[in-house]
Amino acid sequence: MGFHPVLLLYSLIQWVLDKLLSPTPPPPKAILGRPRIAVIGAGLTGVSSASHCVGHGFDVTIFEAGDERSLGGIWSRVNNTSGLQIHSIMYRFHPSVKWVAGYPDRQQIVSQITQLWKKYGLQERTKFNTPVKSTRQDRYGRWIINENPSLGTFDGILAAVGTCGDPNMPHMPNQEDFKGEILHSSKLDGKTAAGKKVLIIGGGASAVEALEFVVHTDASTTTVLARSDKWIIPRNALVDGLLALNIFGQETVFSWIPEALLKRFFYRDLEDLAPTSEGLFTETPMVNSDIFHQIRDHKAKWLRGDIVRFTEGGIIFRHRAKGVPKGGPGREVEVQGDMVIMATGYQRPSLSFLPNEVFQEPYQPPRWYLQVFPPEHMSICCNNCTYVNAIGTVGNYHIGIYTRFLLMFLMDPLARPQEFWMKRWIDMTTFLKAHAPTAAFDFFTYSELLYWFVFCIAINPFRWKWAPFVFLGIGSSLPKNIVSREDQIRNGLGMKRRQLE
Repeated sequence: MGFHPVLLLYSLIQWVLDKLLSPTPPPPKAILGRPRIAVIGAGLTGVSSASHCVGHGFDVTIFEAGDERSLGGIWSRVNNTSGLQIHSIMYRFHPSVKWVAGYPDRQQIVSQITQLWKKYGLQERTKFNTPVKSTRQDRYGRWIINENPSLGTFDGILAAVGTCGDPNMPHMPNQEDFKGEILHSSKLDGKTAAGKKVLIIGGGASAVEALEFVVHTDASTTTVLARSDKWIIPRNALVDGLLALNIFGQETVFSWIPEALLKRFFYRDLEDLAPTSEGLFTETPMVNSDIFHQIRDHKAKWLRGDIVRFTEGGIIFRHRAKGVPKGGPGREVEVQGDMVIMATGYQRPSLSFLPNEVFQEPYQPPRWYLQVFPPEHMSICCNNCTYVNAIGTVGNYHIGIYTRFLLMFLMDPLARPQEFWMKRWIDMTTFLKAHAPTAAFDFFTYSELLYWFVFCIAINPFRWKWAPFVFLGIGSSLPKNIVSREDQIRNGLGMKRRQLE
């Protein structure tokens, strides 16, 4: 790689962040203390969360349903051509991560996850081929996994199963009649679209990734068949960061300004592809700067409408006009193709291993405290599991912040939220976003997420001493010493509590 001043500066910033904020890895065979956390899932979030725990001296066990090849979660299963849509500076899932590109590919991402897993000695704390099917508390309040105490007992559960599981491969009418090849967008390694007429079914991030694949392998023609319009924003860290600064986390009276600017300077002659019924702050946008170039260069077409049925040589497609909803009227045409890529996303992993009471309305996911803590059990944190839509990232510093919130709750009874107040916070947030076109927790911006964190620390003075630890991962010894003295005072007053062993 040649010299580049921006990359040099980025490397320097990453080095400083690593030195200042990365917790110290435990020595080999270290005996770590409580609270002890069960981390469910060995993907990016699970490995990052576990590294924060052991780095601060707390024991973990990672339970992963797959084998060691599953390390990295969804990133272990996508194509080698897959990479970040957002800039890597917005995907720093641990302070020690060191990116060498602005938009790293799948192999570099998995490499960083693996390095983190090894650096913090998580090999000996990971149980592969161990799917978690149930969790319950014993009479001492400790969590038992799969009704099997031999797997250990835990003070807290950190679910990190993510939002993308097995490929979603729907069967469409007359699909068996098609004479060409049908592939899911996650199964493109080793394939080529050279000289082929490719049809891409879907209009989300998977469709953009598939479009990049077929265009760069010299497809004859490429047509994207999308059911609905979806906002597309440029691959630009500054623009993406500014959009995430909307602290209200919803459409406001000023939302027309960024929407108009995007149409004027980014969409330009392709403004017809911009949504009319959905605002920018209602659904996760696609982040891509190349897609419009492909359309303008006539290397790709983007059609809005519904799949009617497959034919031997293509798909009957009901092409809808702008503003006509899904399933509405349109002109039926046959779009010819000899390769179909199903960019239909992934099935959402289940959280059914959690206790039944955390799914009771009206406080079912994502309507939880800070979106990840079920009010009935503050000792459960579903990190990046309840995410629906956002302008931000599921791979940034909040992984560590959520993990340290959980550790704070488990270590400090005075900082611990009560079920009543957790529900009141949910009610308050729902009220504040009552006029949002989405439900209160179905969409947020990264700025709103940070506001949630600051508010929940500021509202309880007993949490103030934890602020440097929660937000930056530093200074854990001071609040722990204060908690110890508080315990002595409470115990002296006869206010006994069960000690974490």
